[in-house]
Amino acid sequence: MKDSRIPLYLITGFLDSGKTTLLTDTLNMDYFNDGQRTVLLMCEDGEEEYDQDRLSKRNCRLIPIDSQEQLNTAFLQEIDRRYQPERILMEYNGMWPIQILRDLKLPKNWGLYQAIDVIDGTTFDMYRNNMQSMIMDMVTEADMVLFNRCTPDMPMSGWKRSIRAVNRMCEIVFENEQGEELEVADILPYSLEQPHIDLEDDDYGIWYLDIQEHPDRYVGKTITYKAQAMTGMRLPKGSFVPGRNAMTCCAEDIRFFGFLCKYDKARSLKKGEWITVTAEIRWENASVYDGEGVVLYAQSVEKAQRPEDPLVYFR
Repeated sequence: MKDSRIPLYLITGFLDSGKTTLLTDTLNMDYFNDGQRTVLLMCEDGEEEYDQDRLSKRNCRLIPIDSQEQLNTAFLQEIDRRYQPERILMEYNGMWPIQILRDLKLPKNWGLYQAIDVIDGTTFDMYRNNMQSMIMDMVTEADMVLFNRCTPDMPMSGWKRSIRAVNRMCEIVFENEQGEELEVADILPYSLEQPHIDLEDDDYGIWYLDIQEHPDRYVGKTITYKAQAMTGMRLPKGSFVPGRNAMTCCAEDIRFFGFLCKYDKARSLKKGEWITVTAEIRWENASVYDGEGVVLYAQSVEKAQRPEDPLVYFR
């Protein structure tokens, strides 16, 4: 059934990340130039400004939102009543908590259609080092993450991995200063030419993300790596999860990442003990995934020493 609700397009990102430029380009598209009533909710003023005359010609009304308190359900309902929009664009203030949006109840005839997080490639590392949790909050809610102002010397493959660590499903796009899309190759620290992979400790995060995007690269191969054994009553009999704790955004956000592993001696393993596992990689249905996913078939499991740094980082 076709969704008849009024679509809301949400654009997030820090000040001067390129949100206004993206929205201006979007409003120039044929789809947004069909005469339908559009409301643009602007939550911050950047260096780029909207052309009011051009907006008027596109039947677009610009509504400023000056404070966090103003952004509430009653305000949006008044916007809906007064302007009767057929679509809504929102340029969200990157310094406002994303929780405001999570808690915001939209008018019943509105529906979030797409959320795009815009990131300036020239300042991404600076923001990630100083405001990592805020960046990852925006990324978590995004359907698309758009890196703009990128140059070939930037570590875009590493950026892509850091985004994938917190949002596996979003589309990730890289553009240069001219707005042209850049192809970003997956740079792997191990070879896929051989039937067996010996995984270094530092490469676990890269492998964990890549195998989910490209399982065909790995099915049928064997792999050896160091992990912690996670056991529990909820796992199928004769199985455990060898995995690693990873820092996805900050020290307060540590998550365990691992795949189901079939092992007939799984009950002999202690929860959390360090092991070296060698296993065959398959892609099949498993109840713990509610569908298909990576399933390992252990060939050997041996006790191992804890690594000097037990955490995994997606960089």
